[in-house]
Amino acid sequence: MNPTNPSMPDPSQPGEQLPPSMPEEELQAENQTSRRVTLKPLAKTPLVTYILLGLTVLMFAAQQLSLQIAKVDYPFVLLGKINELILQGQLWRLFTPALLHSNVLHIAFNMYALYVFGTRLEPVYGHARFLMLYLLGAFGGNVLSFVLTPNPSLGSSTAIFALLAAEGMLIWQNRQFFGGRARGMLINLGVVLGVNLMIGMTPGSNIDNFGHLGGIFAGFIFAGMAGPVWKLGRDENEIVVKDDRPAQDKWIGAILVFIGFSLMAAIPFFR
Repeated sequence: MNPTNPSMPDPSQPGEQLPPSMPEEELQAENQTSRRVTLKPLAKTPLVTYILLGLTVLMFAAQQLSLQIAKVDYPFVLLGKINELILQGQLWRLFTPALLHSNVLHIAFNMYALYVFGTRLEPVYGHARFLMLYLLGAFGGNVLSFVLTPNPSLGSSTAIFALLAAEGMLIWQNRQFFGGRARGMLINLGVVLGVNLMIGMTPGSNIDNFGHLGGIFAGFIFAGMAGPVWKLGRDENEIVVKDDRPAQDKWIGAILVFIGFSLMAAIPFFR
C-alpha cells in the first residue's frame, strides 16, 4: 500500500510451500508418525483469489486509461484513501484503496503476493472466510492509516499483509501437523514480514507502513479467532484432517474485528 507513485515491496517470496497449497497432499501428524493422513480442502479452486486478481487488474487498467485520456487518475479520486473525504462521510474509502495501484511494478508485486498467499490459504479457509479475511485486512490497514497519517494512499498490500499474518497463525495453531517444520516456517514468515516493514521505514521509501501494520493486526486477530483449527477424523475409509472451527466463530471473529477497527476509525471524527 503506497502513497502516490511509488513501487511497493511486498512479501512476495514467502518461502516454503505450505501443505494446504496442495489440498490432496499427505500430511503426517507429529503424534502419528506411522500414519499418513489427507488434508481435505474446503475449496478445491481458489475462485475468490482469481476474482480479486481479475478485478484489481481491471481497476488498474481503468486508472491507466483515465490517466491517458483525462490526465487524472479518476479511480483514485473516487476510491483512494483521502482523509479529508473520509471525514466528509465517504467511508467506502476505508475498503476501496485495495483495488488501486500506482504503477506496473506496484501491482505486479501485490498481485504475485495475492496469488501465492491466496492459492495457499483459500483452499483451507473456504471461499467466504477467505473473502472476509481479505476485506478485513484491507479495512484494518486503511483504518490505521486513516487514524495515524494524513497522507493519501492506495494499494492492496493492506490485505496482503493480513494474508501473511493469517498464514503464520495457521501454522501456529496447527503446528502439530507440521511437526519440526513449523518453527522454521514461522521464522521464515517473520523474516519476510520484518524485512518488508524495514523497507517501509527507510527514508524516501514513500510506503505507508501504518497500512501494513493495520492489515497485519486485522489478519492476525481474525485468523486467531476464526481461522482453521485442524483435527483428525474419518471420511469414508480414510483418515483425514478436517477444520474443527465452529461455524459461528467465523462470524463472531469477523464482527468483532470489524467493530474494533470501526471504533478506531471514529477517533479522527472527534478530534
